[in-house]
Amino acid sequence: MTKPHPAAPWLPVLRESLGPDGYLDQAGDLEPFLSDWRKLYRGSTPLVALPATTAEVASVVRLCAEYRVPIVPHGGNTSYCGGATPSESGAEVVLSLRRLNRVREVDTANYSVTVEAGCILARLQEAAEEAGRYFPMSLGSEGSCTVGGNLSTNAGGTAVLRYGMMRDLVLGLEVVLPDGRILDQLRCLRKDNTGYDLKQLFIGAEGSLGVITAACLKLFPRPAAHATAMVGLNSVADAVTLLGRLRDAVGDAVVTFELIPAAALELVGRHIDSVHLPFEMPPPFCVLMELALPAPDSDLVARLEALLGSGLESGLLCDAVLADSLARREQLWKLRESIPEAQTREGASLKHDISLPTSALPGFMAEAVPLVDSIIPAARVIAYGHLGDGNLHFNVSPPTNTEAADFLEQGPALKRAVHDLVKARGGSFSAEHGIGRLKVGELERYEDPVALSLMRQLKQSLDPLGIMNPGKVLA
Repeated sequence: MTKPHPAAPWLPVLRESLGPDGYLDQAGDLEPFLSDWRKLYRGSTPLVALPATTAEVASVVRLCAEYRVPIVPHGGNTSYCGGATPSESGAEVVLSLRRLNRVREVDTANYSVTVEAGCILARLQEAAEEAGRYFPMSLGSEGSCTVGGNLSTNAGGTAVLRYGMMRDLVLGLEVVLPDGRILDQLRCLRKDNTGYDLKQLFIGAEGSLGVITAACLKLFPRPAAHATAMVGLNSVADAVTLLGRLRDAVGDAVVTFELIPAAALELVGRHIDSVHLPFEMPPPFCVLMELALPAPDSDLVARLEALLGSGLESGLLCDAVLADSLARREQLWKLRESIPEAQTREGASLKHDISLPTSALPGFMAEAVPLVDSIIPAARVIAYGHLGDGNLHFNVSPPTNTEAADFLEQGPALKRAVHDLVKARGGSFSAEHGIGRLKVGELERYEDPVALSLMRQLKQSLDPLGIMNPGKVLA
């Protein structure tokens, strides 16, 4: 690790500004901030700033701007793309929002909540629940990821089909700009046509345009009726057909529609204890679906059961399991949520976070699977995830008895082929994981040149010194 430069004039000034409880600078304390969640990158920093208020964040940013010290905003460190990891130079300050973690207000009549950026997502969900409301963002990392990180990456999750991405849940933001000014757009209004919608600039910007310190977010009625099922299908095309029939039948009651291939179930069954595979002979694909309505006396379960029965009779479905208890529902969800861990235990994998129009997914899969085989013969395609909103985690595991190093060497060629195919079919190479450091080159390659030019103009206008999360999003 690069040691702090003793002659850096800004270090003592920043320490004094923050006070003895407002920073970390010892090696052991800095360690958790130096690597990303996937261990793709390892950086260095002389100091982690721990401001406890928006004013303190602004003070840190002003000082860094004065001394031209780069800043890396840091939330729960769950980024898949290295978006919150400092560079190897040791010249950047990490700005942790973990002390800025309050739920400021829950307005039940307005169905809104005002929360600080360092609040853990699970705590926000609990606060909404305690108030008789519901916050729908749900992620595998919700016990450690923060609201600020969710906003900065425009997080997705398992409920996007019904409630949208994080961007769709935002009413207002409070942001510290790169010069230390505070942009106060923390209005909990659903209608506000007073000029440009400035908050949208910072959602998905990954801290490259400013530091989000608080947000006003939408709440919803708490679901009282649930219907959960896992069904077996022969193809992705059948899954898309089923989704259409389901939405025709129950509309926006469809919250989740997750694709799980047989290969993913096999990995989960092999590596995760206490899981119950729903089918004796796994079909080529499964879908985990969940419906929800606020009315406790809904006939939702009966309607889903009738629809599944019709699908079985017509041959659209191979098999179906309807959760008849909370315990059974949790078992089905554990299968879905355990896929990333099972892949990690299996060993090396090449990951692609792609999205397409849902209607284009069957054609993409028909072309992509043989494409993978042509580059890495006998590789195992594990394409799973949010089929309902067009987002698949198109992951590839090595052939059996293959050295990890040999397999990973094929990663760049595979990435190029997969992303080229996604682009040709009108999709995105980054559906919900952001750009960070990992995908800067991909953005340069695939984004519309006019869009890239506008992004650079915005960056230059808001952050002319280039101190906000350098090397992330834009080269």
